[in-house]
Formats: sequence, C-alpha cells, structure tokens
Amino acid sequence: MARFELKLPQMGESVAEATLTAWLKDVGDAIEQEEGVLEIATDKVDTEVPSEVSGILIEKFFEVDQVVQVGAVIAVIETEGDLPASAKGQEAVATENPISNELDRSGQNTVEIEAEIAAEVPYIPTPSVAVDQASDDKRFYSPLVKNIAKQEGLSLLDLTQIAGSGSEGRVTKNDILLFVASRKKIAPVGHVPTAIKDQTNLASSESKAASAQMSIPTGVGHAASEVVEMSRMGKLIAQHMMSSVQTSAHVQSFIEVDVTKIVAWRNKVKEVFVQREGEKFTFTPIFMEAVAVALKKYPMMNISLEGDRIVKHKNIHIGMAAALPDGNLIVPVIKHADQLNMTGMAKVVNDLAARARDNKLKPDEIKGGTYTVTNVGSFGSVFGTPIINQPQVGILALGAIRKVPAVIETNEGDFIGIRSKMFLSHSYDHRVVNGALGGMFIKTIAEYLESWDPNRPV
Repeated sequence: MARFELKLPQMGESVAEATLTAWLKDVGDAIEQEEGVLEIATDKVDTEVPSEVSGILIEKFFEVDQVVQVGAVIAVIETEGDLPASAKGQEAVATENPISNELDRSGQNTVEIEAEIAAEVPYIPTPSVAVDQASDDKRFYSPLVKNIAKQEGLSLLDLTQIAGSGSEGRVTKNDILLFVASRKKIAPVGHVPTAIKDQTNLASSESKAASAQMSIPTGVGHAASEVVEMSRMGKLIAQHMMSSVQTSAHVQSFIEVDVTKIVAWRNKVKEVFVQREGEKFTFTPIFMEAVAVALKKYPMMNISLEGDRIVKHKNIHIGMAAALPDGNLIVPVIKHADQLNMTGMAKVVNDLAARARDNKLKPDEIKGGTYTVTNVGSFGSVFGTPIINQPQVGILALGAIRKVPAVIETNEGDFIGIRSKMFLSHSYDHRVVNGALGGMFIKTIAEYLESWDPNRPV
C-alpha cells in the first residue's frame, strides 16, 4: 500500500491559486488513473483535476468554495503497490491543512465573505422536486451545476427554466450563476423606530411598508435600479485589469492598414478551404501569421517583465482573446505560432475558439503566452486601447474592416476609390518598449498585410 498526495497543478505563469468548486469523489470512493477527482475555477478557466494514480480516496483537505494555492496538497489517495514513476518522490504524509483559512486580499475568510453576502441578499428557492430526481428533462447537468443547484436550493423545475448556452443547450456554470443572481432580492434596510411609530400612530401595515424600502445609492431613482453581485470570474478579471494598469506604463500606437488584397484573397479561397478541410476560414489566422512574423523580427516585443528583470522568450506563443457567452474573455494560446503554415494556423484558431466558447479548454492551453491579440472589430469597434496581459509587454487590437473612400496613387495620377481598411491599435509597456520599437513593430505588421500575395495558395 502507498499513499499519493494529490496536489493542485500549475495552471499558468500568472495563476497562483484556484477556487475549489466541486468534489467529484467522496472519501472511500475508488478512483481510476486520469479520472477527475474535483473541479476548480480560476479567472481564466474552469477544469477538473485528474488523479495520476488509481486507488481509494482516503482524505480531503479542502472544502467547496475554499481557495487553494498552486502546489498545495488537496487530497490523499491510497494505492495498491508502489506509486507510478511520475508520482514517486512525493512524501505521502497527511498533515493539517496549513491554509484552510486562506484569506483573500481584503483579509476576510472566503467563507465569511460569502456568509455576509448571503445575509444581505437572501434567496428563497422554489419548492419542488429534488435536483437529482428523474423527470422529463433530458438535458445533461454536470456535477458542478448540480452542486451549485443544491447549494442554492434550486429544484429540478428551476433548472428546466434555465436557457443553456453550452453544447446542445447544456447549462453551464455561468448560466446557473446568472439565474441565481437574477432571482436574489435585496434585504430591507431596517425598521421604523418605535418612538416614531408612537408619535405618528402609524398602522402596522404602514410600518411594514416603511421597513421594506430598498437601499439605493443617493441620486439613483428607485424604480429604475437593480443591484447585481459581480461574478467570481468578473471580480478576478477586474483585479487583473487594475493590477496591469497600476503596473505598466501604457502607451498606444495606431496605424491604418489597406487590407483590400487580403479581403479579395480570402473571398477567393474560403470556399476551397471549407471543401478541403471541412472548416471555415476567417481573417484571424492571417492576422496571427502577420503578428508572428513581426515578433520574430522584433524579439524585444516577445518578452516579459518580472520586477527589474527582462525575460526574453525563445518561443512565440500568441494569446488570442476570445469572448465567452457570459461576456467575459478568455485567452487561449497559439503555441509556436511562427512554425505554423496557414492551414495549421486556421485549424488551431478554430479549435481553440470553439472549445473556449464551450468551456472545454485545458489549463495548459491558456498559459505560456508571450504576446496577445484581441479582436475589437468583431463587436463593431473601429479601434481600441487594450490593457496589457501581465507579465507581457504588448497587446494588439484588431479593428473592424470597413469599405472607405481612399486616395489611390498611380502613374497616371491620383484618384478616389473604394478600399477595405482597418486600424491596428498597439498597446505596449513604456517601461521597456520605447516609441520607436512600438511603432516599428506595428508598421511591420501593416506592411506584411498590405503586401499580401493575391496568388498565394492556402
């Protein structure tokens, strides 16, 4: 018999902790190798933590909703015989969890904070059948969704009212959290003092009406206001964005690019690509290729800043910001982007985007980025000023492609014509990237796009 310590794995260079959202196994349950034991969530991804060994779960060190540090022992699994080679070298001594009362940045215990929120925002669930009871509802509910439903007192009838945004209408974690938030009510401010009731001889019904007034900020109309608690992911993203603004000296460079040749070329090859590969061909892989070329030419844009040290990355891993159904963003990473041909780039982009929308990304697929690209044009924006994804030093925003009148220079003279153009917005960290480098980098991308070969095969 041997004891294996299951630890929280590393999920990215900037991820130091995760929230335990659900246990998939209980003490005494048998576990197969590579089988999920628990579910965790970070500001970037929700995922399962699998076991490296087969055995019996004998101890748990964390409860649901507790914050776990990367590398901390989460559980102990008892195995038959020796541990596999990948698990050897670990000491299987179960100790009292040293960070069971892990504090958040405000100094409060996570459980205490949630208790305060629950006290301020009470929720009365709809009485109905239990969540696990069989019914006519044929949708699959993940263990994480069921766990949240039980914690919030939701019935099966409540679950059937949720419009799922996942694959085949599946209810995701964000779907159920939004549903819960929409049904919560704000607690009464207080009661009318007895002295006032005695002086005005108010009836009991009038007293109840006075005590049920909502706590609305000064200057906000009562009828048009609603208070909604930020989601856990929303809070973490907000902290990440504020930290980046406070850390980096953000400056921007903008350039307008004529992409008429690229638009014509993509229109010519996209149907051929679909018939040959069975996948759509978007503009994204074209832009990613251009960024990879520029990063190779200017390696000082492919760096990270850690304190006073500059880390030069040999590999080019481009983060691709993707929108989730709930409006949040996630940044899957295209590994070794400079080594992919156009077909390979298109397949990687399509795969990461699809699995990002379905919350199926693996932790390894959202870490290790050395530069980031975000497409603000997909929402109709002409250009934007994106915030750097720490500890990187640059991020590129792709604006919308528009048909505009433009001056066209020819040997016979200048004339006005219709061209397809877009803006590129480059945000970079002025602590280590000066205006010359930031400007040359974005100009290289523009020149690469404008000199596109219209006869290039895909």
